[in-house]
Amino acid sequence: MSEETLDLHYGKHHQSYVDTLNDLAAGAVSDDDDLVKLISESEGTLFNQAAQVWNHTFFWRSMKPSGGGDPPGEVADALSSAFGSVEDFKDEFSAEAAGHFGSGWAWLIHDGSGLKVISTHDAHNPIPHDQRALLTLDLWEHAYYIDHRNARPDYISTFFDHLVSWDWVANQLAGV
Repeated sequence: MSEETLDLHYGKHHQSYVDTLNDLAAGAVSDDDDLVKLISESEGTLFNQAAQVWNHTFFWRSMKPSGGGDPPGEVADALSSAFGSVEDFKDEFSAEAAGHFGSGWAWLIHDGSGLKVISTHDAHNPIPHDQRALLTLDLWEHAYYIDHRNARPDYISTFFDHLVSWDWVANQLAGV
C-alpha cells in the first residue's frame, strides 16, 4: 500500500468517520465494546459512521508490514478444514471480493457453525448478524484506486501476498 493511499484512506476517509461519529455520539463511544453496542443498537447515519469506524479499524488490524504469505499452522488448519485448503480459501475470498458490486467489504467470519466467506455492502458488517469477523478487506475504491486503478483483483492479490496479518486472524480465531 503506497504512502499516498495510506494517507488518503487512513488520514482522510477513516479520520472523517471518526470525527463525524464523535460529533454524533457525543462521548458515547470509549472503546471497541461501546462501538459494537452502538452498531448493534443504531441505524441510519449513526450506524453508518459507527460501522465504518469499526470496519476500518478492523481492516487496519487485518494487515501488517511485510505480511502475507502462508498462515501459521492453526490458521492453515482451520482454513483447510473449512474450505479444503488455504488456496481454496484464498480463491473463494478473492472471488467474493472481486465479484462484489459496488462499495463494501469482504469478510472471513465464523457464524457459530464454522468459517464462511461473505461480503457486505456499504458500512454493513457481521456484528448485527451475531457473526464473528476474523479478517476483512475494504472494497471501497479509495482503498485501492490510487495503487491499482480499477484492477480490484490486483489489490486482492497484493493483500494476500504482502499485507494480511495472519497473526491477527489467529487471535480472532482463538476467540471463537
